[in-house]
Amino acid sequence: MDEKLDILVVDDHELILDATVGVLKQEYSEANIVQAQTAQETLFQIKSHQFELIVMDLSIPSQRGGTAEIGKGIKLLQYLLEKYPPQNFMVQTSYVKALIRIKHKIDNHQGGFVIADKRLPKEEMLMRANLALHGATHTQDIKTGIELKSEWSEVLQLAFKKGLTDEAIAKKMYKSQRTVRTYWTRIQDVVGVYPDDCRQNGQNVRIQTEVRAREKGLID
Repeated sequence: MDEKLDILVVDDHELILDATVGVLKQEYSEANIVQAQTAQETLFQIKSHQFELIVMDLSIPSQRGGTAEIGKGIKLLQYLLEKYPPQNFMVQTSYVKALIRIKHKIDNHQGGFVIADKRLPKEEMLMRANLALHGATHTQDIKTGIELKSEWSEVLQLAFKKGLTDEAIAKKMYKSQRTVRTYWTRIQDVVGVYPDDCRQNGQNVRIQTEVRAREKGLID
């Protein structure tokens, strides 16, 4: 492949950002590599340039001075997948399991999409970058067996990130409380929390649901 590429690297840690750029430069010496540290900077760069590859972490802040959160990176990635269907991505992160939240979007993406754990040797990282540049996919690292509908994911976020009650969740989602209770039943089935077992063991069902959801990467 022609080395005269435009590559965007997104990571809020300068040392990791510099290291990633350095490794990519070894392989693609003629490439124009642009850096971004926030979601805001990423969107600005994408609107200004067309990149053959975007290498991004998931734990990033929305803007300078903000707090880096996995949810913000997931939200940004979901937007980019929808807005730029042919775009090639390499998600380089230590939070691979969090990608289960948007696996259906990833599976339907038209461009190259690979996942590279930050602990991978540089040779493996470069191999996956090359796969993405050729429009290939490498998503085996995403744990399968979980299918979480968007409404269920929203319930988890509102309950455990925003601290809302079921009544408040129902109002926020414009649903009935009965519907929200049904969502909880479906969520508990997915994460393997069974109310009868919890009661027999003296466990709080809501707390166990939160614990299991975090273990599976469904919430931060």
